[in-house]
Amino acid sequence: MQKRPEAKVKLFIKYMVSLRCKLLVEEELRKFGINYSLIDLGVVELQENITQEQRDQLKTTLSKSGLELLDDKRIILVERIKNVVIEMIHFSEEMPKVNYSDYISEKLGYDYTYLSNVFTELNGITIQQYIINNKIERVKELLLYDELNLTEISYRLHYSSVAHLSNQFRKITGTSPSYFKKLKLKRMKNLENL
Repeated sequence: MQKRPEAKVKLFIKYMVSLRCKLLVEEELRKFGINYSLIDLGVVELQENITQEQRDQLKTTLSKSGLELLDDKRIILVERIKNVVIEMIHFSEEMPKVNYSDYISEKLGYDYTYLSNVFTELNGITIQQYIINNKIERVKELLLYDELNLTEISYRLHYSSVAHLSNQFRKITGTSPSYFKKLKLKRMKNLENL
C-alpha cells in the first residue's frame, strides 16, 4: 500500500510584501522552533502542523511588526490575489504574455469571475483597478530610478503605447509622468542645497 503524501500546512500572512517582511517572518519562525520548507510573499509552508498556542504566539508577535496571520478563507484568497499581482508587477523582470485574468486564475487555480467577485466584495475595487494602481506605482519607481525612458517603461509594463501609460498615469496621480519626474529632480536639488 502506497503512502499518500501529507498535505502541506500553509500559513497566510497579510502585508507580507517584501524581502524584509520575509526575513522578519523567518526570524520569528526560528524563535518559536517552527520548521518551514518555504517562505514566499504572503505564505509560509510548514513542515508539520503547529499547536494553537504556537499559532497564537506567532500571530501576536507578527502583529507587533504590522503583519497579520490570516484565518478567514476569503481574506486569504484576496491576499493571495494581491501577492500574485505584486509579484507580477514589482518583482518579475518580464510581465506575463497572457491576459492578467488568465495568469491570476492559473496561478491560484480558481475561475477568474469567482476571484474577481470575492476581491471586489472585500476590497471595494476590482482586480483590474488594483493592477492599474500597482502598475502606476511601478512606473513611479522606474521614473525615480531614472534607468529607463518612458517608452522602455511602457514596453516593460505592457502598455499599448506611451500615450496610454501617460493617460493612465495622469488619471491616477493627477500629473503627467514627465512632470512627476521634474518634481523629483527639483526635490533632489532642494535637498542638496540644504
